[in-house]
Amino acid sequence: MDTVENRELRYFVAVAEELHFGRAAERLGIAQPPLSRAIQQLERRLGVTLLERNRRGVLLTGAGEILLQEGRAALDAAAAAVRRTRRAGDRGAGRDRLVLAVKAGAFHELLHKLLDAYAAEPGAAEIEVLPSGTCEQEEMLRDGRADVALMHTPFNSLAGFDSVELVTEGQVAILPAKHPLATRRSLSMAEIADVPDLPLARWPRKDFSPPGPGPDVHDQTQLAQLIALGRTMTVFPESARTWLWEEHAAVPLSDAPLVTTHIVWPAHSRSRVLAGLVRTASRL
Repeated sequence: MDTVENRELRYFVAVAEELHFGRAAERLGIAQPPLSRAIQQLERRLGVTLLERNRRGVLLTGAGEILLQEGRAALDAAAAAVRRTRRAGDRGAGRDRLVLAVKAGAFHELLHKLLDAYAAEPGAAEIEVLPSGTCEQEEMLRDGRADVALMHTPFNSLAGFDSVELVTEGQVAILPAKHPLATRRSLSMAEIADVPDLPLARWPRKDFSPPGPGPDVHDQTQLAQLIALGRTMTVFPESARTWLWEEHAAVPLSDAPLVTTHIVWPAHSRSRVLAGLVRTASRL
């Protein structure tokens, strides 16, 4: 059976993502001719055309799209294996450790309950809490930076993971306390979608950002400050009330989708300490 090396996958994924051999070569830190030869050799060995090359650039074929999807997953899996193996080696004969990825600033109460309850269990592992940006937990779990994560549907994809539901809650609009809308008992999604003086904040992920002229935000501290200054507002689950400033107000949204928090882990995991954490979370 033909095999594909990690190096070849890295080369192909770079070209497939950039759709340009020159940019891909620069990204990889190699010259363009050997990159082109490597892709041609990969196509010959697989017996398929992965890329269509023409004067306007590079396009993925159907086979190329499949290899891009599977190649990313394979590279993530290899990176995850290395990271988790090194983490296990670093522990040596010491106490077991799990890395838990959580969305920065969210679900303080649930997280406190989980950590306190698990710490009371016999033989509990050390838990390193790794705050992450919006929707980064999925990537961190796939590439091995985290062993387990708290993720939130409908925002996160749980595909390829095992999970247990923990809590479901509504959403609120977080806006400046002095804004006229802050006095409302509830708002609709339509009402907050077009407020000229208070556009919705935009996050780096395009599929997660609302349309419109709102400011780009990259972390919770920046977002909190912009809301306090009256420059933007945002939508968060109800539990986000725990990190609000005095300059903020939270107004329930009557028609926003419910948010469900899950504890999530790789489907292939056989970790004893991870199983113990999941059992504790399930009992909360």
